[in-house]
Amino acid sequence: MNILLLGSGGREHALAWKLAQSRLLSGPEDRFYAAPGNPGIAGHAECVALDARDHAAVVAFCDERRIGLVVIGPEAPLVDGLADTLRGEGISVFGPSKAAARLEGSKGFTKDLCERAGIPTAGYVRTRSLAEAMAALDRFNPPYVLKADGLAAGKGVVIAQSREEAVEALADMFDGKFGTAGAEVVIEEFMEGEEASFFALTDGATIMPFGSAQDHKRVGDGDTGPNTGGMGAYSPATVLTPMLRGEVLEKIIVPTVKTLADEGMPYSGVLFAGLMLTDEGPKLIEYNCRFGDPECQVLMMRLEDDLGELMLACADSKLASLPPVRLGKQAALTVVMAANGYPGTPDAGGEIRLGDAEAGGAKVFHAGTKREGEALVASGGRVLGVTALGDSVTEAQARAYAAVDAIDAFGLFCRRDIGYREVGRETGRRA
Repeated sequence: MNILLLGSGGREHALAWKLAQSRLLSGPEDRFYAAPGNPGIAGHAECVALDARDHAAVVAFCDERRIGLVVIGPEAPLVDGLADTLRGEGISVFGPSKAAARLEGSKGFTKDLCERAGIPTAGYVRTRSLAEAMAALDRFNPPYVLKADGLAAGKGVVIAQSREEAVEALADMFDGKFGTAGAEVVIEEFMEGEEASFFALTDGATIMPFGSAQDHKRVGDGDTGPNTGGMGAYSPATVLTPMLRGEVLEKIIVPTVKTLADEGMPYSGVLFAGLMLTDEGPKLIEYNCRFGDPECQVLMMRLEDDLGELMLACADSKLASLPPVRLGKQAALTVVMAANGYPGTPDAGGEIRLGDAEAGGAKVFHAGTKREGEALVASGGRVLGVTALGDSVTEAQARAYAAVDAIDAFGLFCRRDIGYREVGRETGRRA
């Protein structure tokens, strides 16, 4: 089978690495393409120039290259409806429809769905103007949780400690800080607890749990500084006990899939639930309609099944024919190396020498890199995702940072405490 993977980040490199091992690509005539890809992805797939925003061009490429499965990595093409266009041409695609992708494309849509389906989540108000938002603040106590309704690359959430901070943040949002994503703002009650991520595959009828992870959104050690797209992650998230995972499935995932199907927009692909583990039980923070980045990296390192077969079964509504997903018993941990200046304007162009970073079994996933002649250089905010396995998170952390320290990279930085909560639990040190 010929497969096309769309995307260019660390998530897509992890998917490409795992897809390249699939039996779907084991034949001499099978071809694996990625668009646009990156230098890391180029080690597993043929990178081609293809703009996912040009639906006609993507369809033409699929017809010309006899693509049997399209995997859409990032959220923007899903929210843009590319999966619908491809399915309309009879092409199997891993990823939800435009209607179902509103789970990520509109936080207000998701909050309203939770209300209809009785899914536990924070109280909220949807606002469409600064005046409306300022009036709505009176219904909440600080700290205030302010969310741009649309896609903002993981940076559209502000937690304001005071009303003054909240008013300033709201003014920025409605003034275009997050572009059209901030044309509507959702104000939520602040939830206390520990965050965790839960993943499930679904074809709209069958639901298959895929694993758990915890990421680190803040740019600085000790969860300080502004939010980012993610500075590191580890899997599994042991705080999601078997009992809690069952509760998440029963009260959050199943009602979501059922409600979407009942309302004529069945969900096909991966559901990524961001959760808050409160004293009242797990509550939904938000949904993503694709694998997380860097959560995907740790999940792919642990996955023992054929990713291509899982994705094709999702795409063709045959998930019930497969056994449950198998994840290895070892833990995985990813450290993101980012360019100086991130999450603001990153410094680009710094040369990267990977050296023997992978000699000890670690895997370096490329995110914001490019080739300039023979040199590998930084070309984005988050540049590399250095990932390692271990019999514990403590061991995986040590191996990942050993690989980080083996990389010679000008102008990159990373947090030095990824996985600190779990390491604290494992070692008995207070996190």
